[in-house]
Amino acid sequence: MSRYLDMVDEPSHIKKLNVEQMTQLAEEIRNELITKLSKNGGHLGPNLGVVELTIALHHTFSTPKDKFVWDVSHQVYVHKLLTGRKERFHTIRTTNGLNGFALRTESEHDCYGAGHAGTALSAALGMAAARDRRGTDENVVCVFGDAALTNGISFEALNNISHTTKKFVAILNDNEWSIAKNVGAIASYLNKLITNPKYNRLQRDFVRLLRRMPKGEFAVALAHKAEESFKGVVSEAALEHSKNPMDADGRGGFGSSLIFEEMGLRYLGPIDGHDLPMLLNCLEFAKNYDEPIVLHVLTKKGKGYDVALAQPEKFHGTGPYDVTTGNSPAAKPGTPLNYQDVFGQQLVKLCQKDNTLVGITAAMPSGTGLKYLEKAMPERYYDVGIAEEHAVLFAAGMATMGFHPVVAIYSTFLQRAYDCIIHDVALQDLPVIFCMDRAGLSANDGPTHHGLFDISYLRCVPNIICMAPKDEDEMADMMFTCTLQSHPTFIRYPRGLGEGVAIKDVPKVLEIGKAEVVKNFAQNRGRKIAFFALGNMQKVAREAVETLTAEGFDCAIINPRFFKPIDAGTTEFFARNADVIVTMEDHVLPGGYGSIVLELLSEKRITTPVIRIGWPDQFIEHASTPEYLREKYGLTAARTVERAKAEFAAVTEGERSMVPAVA
Repeated sequence: MSRYLDMVDEPSHIKKLNVEQMTQLAEEIRNELITKLSKNGGHLGPNLGVVELTIALHHTFSTPKDKFVWDVSHQVYVHKLLTGRKERFHTIRTTNGLNGFALRTESEHDCYGAGHAGTALSAALGMAAARDRRGTDENVVCVFGDAALTNGISFEALNNISHTTKKFVAILNDNEWSIAKNVGAIASYLNKLITNPKYNRLQRDFVRLLRRMPKGEFAVALAHKAEESFKGVVSEAALEHSKNPMDADGRGGFGSSLIFEEMGLRYLGPIDGHDLPMLLNCLEFAKNYDEPIVLHVLTKKGKGYDVALAQPEKFHGTGPYDVTTGNSPAAKPGTPLNYQDVFGQQLVKLCQKDNTLVGITAAMPSGTGLKYLEKAMPERYYDVGIAEEHAVLFAAGMATMGFHPVVAIYSTFLQRAYDCIIHDVALQDLPVIFCMDRAGLSANDGPTHHGLFDISYLRCVPNIICMAPKDEDEMADMMFTCTLQSHPTFIRYPRGLGEGVAIKDVPKVLEIGKAEVVKNFAQNRGRKIAFFALGNMQKVAREAVETLTAEGFDCAIINPRFFKPIDAGTTEFFARNADVIVTMEDHVLPGGYGSIVLELLSEKRITTPVIRIGWPDQFIEHASTPEYLREKYGLTAARTVERAKAEFAAVTEGERSMVPAVA
């Protein structure tokens, strides 16, 4: 029996299906998601939740003319299946395969790329304003999650929509989750809208009316009137509620007005996001509405797959898993901890001995490892939602009161709080500790998630101390060292497994700005190469040195530990004694650690040749593994050996050319 999914090669094909056929298509898509993602992993839960919504969007609107802007865009897998990419869907998030997010260069149906939360409303409004200026008639539809409402940018956009355009469709995809469970007043507010009995009873009546309506302008006009009447009754009920804010059972009521309507947007909802007939009617209504409108759609993260429903945080973004059980492959005995787990466990130990420490996350307790602190010492744990700027400012405020806040945010997401780092933390010289996970590659996620710019954006900021550990034990030392500082401190460390190094029971204090000489020159009269390998590049340096030593080179290995301040004395010593210097970093080359070394040598008038190993001045694509990308871009031991030998060959050739010819 052929599948409807096999028949859908482009969005226009969906318009030929009836509700029963689209319901079957939804079941087929869920099966496709569950089976295909079990091989390589991906954002399963969010996509299972938007199957009906995505089908209904494509049935009602017409991309690429109409524009779908997805917040974060990790929930576009269904959209990709329906827009001519289903034959390549098995390649998603793998080398040379489909990207795990919306990508403008991948399809004309992806009108806007994303990867960070809170961007969709502003971008969609910009498109709507451009449409209005051009005088064209395409629809702009913004799909944003409830978690996006914890992000300040979303409210900046909401504040401007009604003043900027008269035609705007916003879909609030409310599944009560970001990655972890949503927190804060916005989550509580939305929950009150969903659970208020008066609101729900009136909403059910309105939905029944919508379902009876045929399509057409007459039906839309009736729906408009019905919706206004419905809203009026709810407003009156809300007003009465505000006079007596506590229900008989002691629960608080919802406010006297709806926040979206206060901002000039019509509100329709809550709507069952898995009821296709309802979605189709509501989207048709919104499409023909002549004012900005918000549809509040309720979805279930992981719908259709019991294990994903039971473990929504795990299946938000998962690795490979067994379809039957949902279990991930068991780790091999002796597998090192991930750096995020090292961080989380060490922070608990530090908090047990230091009452000034607290942990702060921006909606990522598991990804950062702060779940350990949340479980062990919940009173010392703060989740501020997807609000990185607020997280940094919140930490700054606590720091002025004698605390040592530990802000755990991925390198790529900390970029969003750059102004706060400079003007609120560094300028006031406050002792906030920043632990930046995913510094370096996040291979499957791609350019929106690679943490390749933090050295460049931090090194120019006064008052701060920045470091990168070579292994788990040194990371523990750095965390302890940070707790003793009165200045802002930053630790960058990679995604994935540690080096397998045991962590000593009592961490030691590191001298600020002091490098570690891992291996000195042997003074064996061989050609001298000094390797300055930052953080996780130490392993690559050791491999390169092993090869070069076997070929007669005399190699030294320095672990810089700090990239601000740099150890000027050690760097100068080895630069003056080496024939060639090699700097190595898991970071872009412009403005990175190698640039810091070059600037120092220029100031000291040292002319020793420098080979810089790092990422080129471009956005690095996604791939199945970081090893593939390192091989492609030359961040390997073999390529480092080649470049070192080539440099010596060039120097030797240059020296020969300077020798006068014998007559």
